[in-house]
Amino acid sequence: MEIIKNFILERKSKRNILLDCFYEATGIAKPVVIFIHGFKGFKDWGAWDLVAKCFAEKGFVFVKFNFSLNGTTIENPAEFDNLEAFGQNTFSQELQDLEDVINWTFQKQDAIPDDEINRKDISLIGHSRGGGIALVKTSEDTRIKKLITWAAVSDFGVNWDDQFVEEWQEKGVTYVMNGRTKQEMPLNFSLYQDYHGNGKLNIVESSKNITIPSLIIHGTDDMAVNYESALHINKSIRNSGLILIENANHVFGASHPYSDDQLPDDMKMVIAKSCEFLKTS
Repeated sequence: MEIIKNFILERKSKRNILLDCFYEATGIAKPVVIFIHGFKGFKDWGAWDLVAKCFAEKGFVFVKFNFSLNGTTIENPAEFDNLEAFGQNTFSQELQDLEDVINWTFQKQDAIPDDEINRKDISLIGHSRGGGIALVKTSEDTRIKKLITWAAVSDFGVNWDDQFVEEWQEKGVTYVMNGRTKQEMPLNFSLYQDYHGNGKLNIVESSKNITIPSLIIHGTDDMAVNYESALHINKSIRNSGLILIENANHVFGASHPYSDDQLPDDMKMVIAKSCEFLKTS
């Protein structure tokens, strides 16, 4: 298996993006899957490398990347060493990052040989908040052929009531606890302004514009994003399927760090259903 880790996608006037590629070198052009991590997530979280290997073994080029302002750095891509950047992140910035990764995938480059990649067959998989980003991006980008969401949010601002927003605006920043690292992670008020001032960031409304084959996967025991989110998304897309995995949690049994060499059963099911969909839809 060919594994390209920590490839630097250089950008002018913007932070560079770090990405990984996994594929089997067969000399046959393979469809591309671009994976989008969630809030307080990163490309090397938990079992994502094992997930990438599974997709590569199934005949895909699997690309995963770090959002440029997710709080990690090029030098240390698996730790939140730059909380200032984390605080500056916005949904529009994440959409731009994803746009640049898609553009890179379409371009001829040294990372993946031309005979190994089918650039006309690109699918997105988004987890959690990354699922929301995938939905919005798919609604506006005709290059995307199939869409899958895992435990996706249906509303970026679901927990932002009026009192919370008022206090956030007054202070200019709010903080969220990272349960794993115990870091207080800042969110600048610009995140709300970006959300409030951009109609396309209404995930459900944007999803109504999606016409490509789409699959919505969610666990019924998801404590981070209730599975009702999946019901809202599925209802808004005209050509989507819905799979609810009984008793599965937000990360389908995975964790960080993840030291096992086998994936949890729930994640295995997610991958099997996803690959089946990508190969048959």
